[in-house]
Amino acid sequence: MSTELDIFLANLSLISLIAIIGVSLYGILARPNIVKKIIALTIFTDAANLLAILVGFRRPPSIPPVLLNLEPRATDIAEFSASAVDPLPQALVLTAVVIGMAVNMLIIFIALQVYRLYGTLDARKIRRLRG
Repeated sequence: MSTELDIFLANLSLISLIAIIGVSLYGILARPNIVKKIIALTIFTDAANLLAILVGFRRPPSIPPVLLNLEPRATDIAEFSASAVDPLPQALVLTAVVIGMAVNMLIIFIALQVYRLYGTLDARKIRRLRG
């Protein structure tokens, strides 16, 4: 019973994640306001990070990627490798979060400068003002 529920929840999470990615792509491509584009881009990067974490996840019962036994036997190592989650996507996502924050700050700074120069954050008006 719990495995059916686990599979259902995993599928629901994946479908929700795909829907979030679709909505954020719509916000990036279709909205003319730069602030809305920045928000949609942030949501897109967070969804992509979550997708990377889901790639490294194993079906329950899963354990953290830390072997606590100081002198593990062969059976302990086999059980650990069968149920431990993959730490590489977690490390990559941690790096991506830090880089994403820096990129978001740069984009927000550029948006502030665009507003200072043109007096608007509407990409259509900026395109017309620029010529």
